[in-house]
Amino acid sequence: MNIKSLLLGSAAALLAVSGARAADAVVVAEPEPAEYVKICDVYGAGYFYIPGTETCLRVGGYLRYDAGFGDIGTFDGSVTNDRLNGDRQHTYYKNARFALKTWTGQETELGTLKTYTETRFQFGNTNADGTAQNKSVSLNFAWIQLGGLRVGKDETAYDTFIGYAGNVIQDTIIPYGGKDTNLISYTFDAGNGLSAIVSLEQGAGSYSRVKRVGDTWVSDNNTIDSYVPHVVGGVKYKGDWGSVTGVVAYNSAFEEWAGKVRLDVNATSDLTLFVMGGYGTDDNIDRNQYKPWGGNWAVWGGGTYKFNSKTKFNTQISYDDNRNLAIAANVAYEIVPGFTITPEVDFLHNGRYGEAGSTWTKADKKNSLGGIIRFQRNF
Repeated sequence: MNIKSLLLGSAAALLAVSGARAADAVVVAEPEPAEYVKICDVYGAGYFYIPGTETCLRVGGYLRYDAGFGDIGTFDGSVTNDRLNGDRQHTYYKNARFALKTWTGQETELGTLKTYTETRFQFGNTNADGTAQNKSVSLNFAWIQLGGLRVGKDETAYDTFIGYAGNVIQDTIIPYGGKDTNLISYTFDAGNGLSAIVSLEQGAGSYSRVKRVGDTWVSDNNTIDSYVPHVVGGVKYKGDWGSVTGVVAYNSAFEEWAGKVRLDVNATSDLTLFVMGGYGTDDNIDRNQYKPWGGNWAVWGGGTYKFNSKTKFNTQISYDDNRNLAIAANVAYEIVPGFTITPEVDFLHNGRYGEAGSTWTKADKKNSLGGIIRFQRNF
């Protein structure tokens, strides 16, 4: 066999093998399409669709730093012991907080299905102790809402439906509500500015007084003590001019009633004003979470004036049946979008200072003056 025949034979063999292999088509897998996050603008800015679902999710929150100074009766300062001689003295109240929030929304045949959560992480000292440390993590909100029905951890409808007392930082020097609770509530919106709410609540927190039950000493408690819940009801009418709201609450543990009425007025495009009054059948501070002010009645008033798009002035004055007077005022300035600095001055006159049997324990002197500055980044 000559060289030419050998080369031709080898080439023919290679072509035959190549042809046989070419009959088996090579299939190249198509790349999976990338599933990019889709924006959901049905419920406002910041929402996006959770991939593979019809649920819209938003993640946000804020980072806050507070520095307070002055008398602890205004909740602004703190006290501690001198490290050298042990004397009791004033110091700064400091607190750093990171609040993580989530919102979800989805349209269903029974209405909008929503959830909301807020968890707070904090580091700082307390008003009564100058020692700085990590504070307990708190679950402040964790509720599910379908249409007007809401269930879960919330603040009492006694506060949320009528609104907080004002836009000042220390709006509870004279307190006005009970805050934390598990609840089942239903809000009815008539669609013409009229709405109403009914809320069945568990309550939270303890009253500092202890009592003897048989051979045992126990603390009074704001949490329900049977299967009978606390009950809150409210009605609101809202128009372009402002709103008028009323709420009433029944504390089943102590069988006491309390109520508040509020008027909000849009005086001008830049000025809003409010006045709120409360009355309760229980004189004991802190025992009835729906009437935490001194005596039977209390009143709060104040407003917000918008100087420009970045600067607002807020003030609040409150007074109760025990002759306690509180004044707070601040200026909130948005340095850049999402970052606000708020310096505030607070004053408290303790109307029952020095009286025998006084139940006011939040102040250490007759007249307390303090201040606080807040830095907050919202996102």
